[in-house]
Amino acid sequence: MSATPTRPLSVAVLVKQVPRPDELRLGSDNRLSRSGVQHEMNPYCRRAVAAGVAAAEASGGTSTVLTLGPPAAEDCLREAVAWGADRGVLITDPVFAGSDTLATARALAAALDRLGPFDLVLCGRNSVDADTAQMPAQLAELLDWPMAGGVRELSFEADAVRVSCEHDDGRLDARVTLPAVLTCAERLIDPAKVGAEGRAAVPADRILRLAAADLGPGPWGEQASPTTVGETRQVEAERWGLRYGGDEDEVRRAVALLACHDVFEPAPAETAGPARSGGHGTAPSGPIVVLAEPGRLTATRDLLGEAARLAGGRGGVVVLSTEPLDTAEAGRWGADLVVPVCGAEAEEDVATALTNWCLENSPWAVLAPSTMWGREVAARAAARLGAGLAGDAIELEADERGLVCWKPAFSGALVAAVRFRSAVQLATVRGGVLRTAPPRDAVAQLAPEVTVSPRGRVVIALRTRDDDVDALAGAQTVVAVGAGVAPEDYPLLRPLLDLLGAELAATRKVTDRGWQPRARQIGITGRSVAPRLFIAIGTSGRFNHLAGARGADVILAVNNDPGAPVFEAADVGLVADWRQAVPWLVRAVAALRQPVAEPAAAVAAA
Repeated sequence: MSATPTRPLSVAVLVKQVPRPDELRLGSDNRLSRSGVQHEMNPYCRRAVAAGVAAAEASGGTSTVLTLGPPAAEDCLREAVAWGADRGVLITDPVFAGSDTLATARALAAALDRLGPFDLVLCGRNSVDADTAQMPAQLAELLDWPMAGGVRELSFEADAVRVSCEHDDGRLDARVTLPAVLTCAERLIDPAKVGAEGRAAVPADRILRLAAADLGPGPWGEQASPTTVGETRQVEAERWGLRYGGDEDEVRRAVALLACHDVFEPAPAETAGPARSGGHGTAPSGPIVVLAEPGRLTATRDLLGEAARLAGGRGGVVVLSTEPLDTAEAGRWGADLVVPVCGAEAEEDVATALTNWCLENSPWAVLAPSTMWGREVAARAAARLGAGLAGDAIELEADERGLVCWKPAFSGALVAAVRFRSAVQLATVRGGVLRTAPPRDAVAQLAPEVTVSPRGRVVIALRTRDDDVDALAGAQTVVAVGAGVAPEDYPLLRPLLDLLGAELAATRKVTDRGWQPRARQIGITGRSVAPRLFIAIGTSGRFNHLAGARGADVILAVNNDPGAPVFEAADVGLVADWRQAVPWLVRAVAALRQPVAEPAAAVAAA
């Protein structure tokens, strides 16, 4: 953060209490067990508290920290007040039980309206127990405020803030008019952390409690939620826990074992992508919409193929795009109609166009990419339509009631089925999880333009991309390096990456140091991947990192410390210096791919 605010600011910070990720476990009913589990402030929310307190103190203003949750969530507020916030507000009432993100946003909007006015609302970039990152955008829509997500740099002007934001694989610089909602990235500021003694010392009168009756007639909680969470599935794999020594013969033995599971062979094209169940024969009639993000043609193609599968020839597939989209190409991908959107300069403008089109044409479903852009557009549209939104879905089905979205929860420990009560049903879909559909022999029709007037509250100065977010999401093999691999040694990994067709990823320490792009960070506060083979090199194996690799079929770890925690989470461990082990791996895998000599040729050679 930089540049002192030019006037006193009234800052609100929204925080969430989450289970400690290293204590997550499932009960006998296959649902998350909260009994005896310690809770703490969401890691991203700690940045929001620190930033909010700093902005208020620098401007001579005030900071108020709010949370919606059970009485125990007061501990988060005590920590924020101990850090320097002026007051904490606990919004708690049994009627809030069952709140989805939209119902939560409605309750928080009502509380802000009662306690305000505020100049700035700060939130964490996302919560580690759900990772939808959609509530702040829904809140911004309900407040009719602009927003910016993933803020890494922040400075103040008289009536605006200038921000530099971390997006999925790049950066966005913008000027945002106040009042505004901002979500905070990890690297914006050091986190707010106060020990138990400091939290206990906070006077009781610094915490205000609000019940549902204080916020108005509602409805609240489950009654106000257009989505419901149904059955869950555990996805935690039971790892083999095998360990091999540090010489070349041991590496060959490990490779031979892994070869039995076909992790070194390219995935056949016909089986690329996860197998998914659920037919389309009983899907609702009416159109299904795909929201095309500029510059992400791969995501658009895959979403169109999925939409066509779900539609099953009923109602048609429509794609809304803010950039020119070839109708022949869109038709091959699955679109029946291309709707150009003109005049949209920021995400809130695209959301206006999407909302207006939905109100006029009554689609039953909307699919968007699970990127910062797609999440804000879909979340704003859902809030304006009063519709359900399932974030970061990894599997989609359709029945007579509409969409069933399976999404990861609790740091990837399980996936849950999300269903809808609303007529329009929205989902953001994680990249790399959809099977690419075979091309159709069809050309989409071109619809009249949808034109919107830009609000002008978010003026974008720069959008850049430093990586390809789809590359890691769809990789069959991922090689993740820790701080034990210096950047000047990355070329030593190239033979292994090339041989396996692997993508390079990293721990948070690596991306913090700028050795790899932020989009390559694996873990709770980074990305999750589900390759056939995940190779961890030079990583200690902290839970926060390996939680992002839970979906991997097989994990291979290389570390010269036999006591490194990474071996406990791996299927196969090589206790070896990676500089020696990597060339041995390359030779052993290359030898597997050598053609076997014909018997006659072998005899002749003898």
